[in-house]
Amino acid sequence: MGLFSYLAAQPRHPEFKRGAREMMGITLGISAWGLVTGVAMVKSGLSIWLALLMSLVVFAGSSQLASLPLIASGAPMWVLWATAFCVNLRFVIFSAQWRLYFGHLPRWKRLTLSYFAADLNYVAFLKRFPEPRPAPEQEPYFWGGVALNWAAWQLPAIAGILLANHVPTEWGLGFAGVLALLGLSYSLLKDRNTWVTAAVAGCAAVAAYALPLRLNIVVAIAAAVAAGLLLEHWLPEPKGRQEQTA
Repeated sequence: MGLFSYLAAQPRHPEFKRGAREMMGITLGISAWGLVTGVAMVKSGLSIWLALLMSLVVFAGSSQLASLPLIASGAPMWVLWATAFCVNLRFVIFSAQWRLYFGHLPRWKRLTLSYFAADLNYVAFLKRFPEPRPAPEQEPYFWGGVALNWAAWQLPAIAGILLANHVPTEWGLGFAGVLALLGLSYSLLKDRNTWVTAAVAGCAAVAAYALPLRLNIVVAIAAAVAAGLLLEHWLPEPKGRQEQTA
């Protein structure tokens, strides 16, 4: 089965519709974030064509937003790559968990899945399939969620790119983007350890704000990862609580 026939077969499965339906409630925040990111890319000095390429190829909003100030300030390439790498480190954890479900698939399928993988799809998927074992309905469910998520991101982002020069800065879209990010972040704070880790990251980002080239973002990520690992070792969540929040 080729890639296009594989993708075309997914919407026929009932789980595809369920995956899309369960993502529907959070698409408004994703769309607002995508619109803000599209406007920000052009306002940061990227050409329309380069911004479109970045939106379609770098399907990771947080790393895009983290990279834009560095691009605008002429930061060295290694800083840009290091920042994007650190911001996206969470996908290593997501992928390790998804491997329990999709590890048996051919490599080309896994590579295709990896491009569309996103934070909130990960959360919805684990709620739907808490048992880490493969099942036939998992792929259609995954594709239903990511199809809606991808469209909810890309369409507003492309609109923001094309209309960026006509959007006044007085509209305060940057603040709307912050609100969207806060909403998305809040949905991922599911237990004590994640709340403490988020607080540590926030404090570290503020404490290191004076660092050049937005390196406070890298410091915050490092502090959050260290705090998360320490909490998992010293204060693991009770097993019953983990099952409830999964």
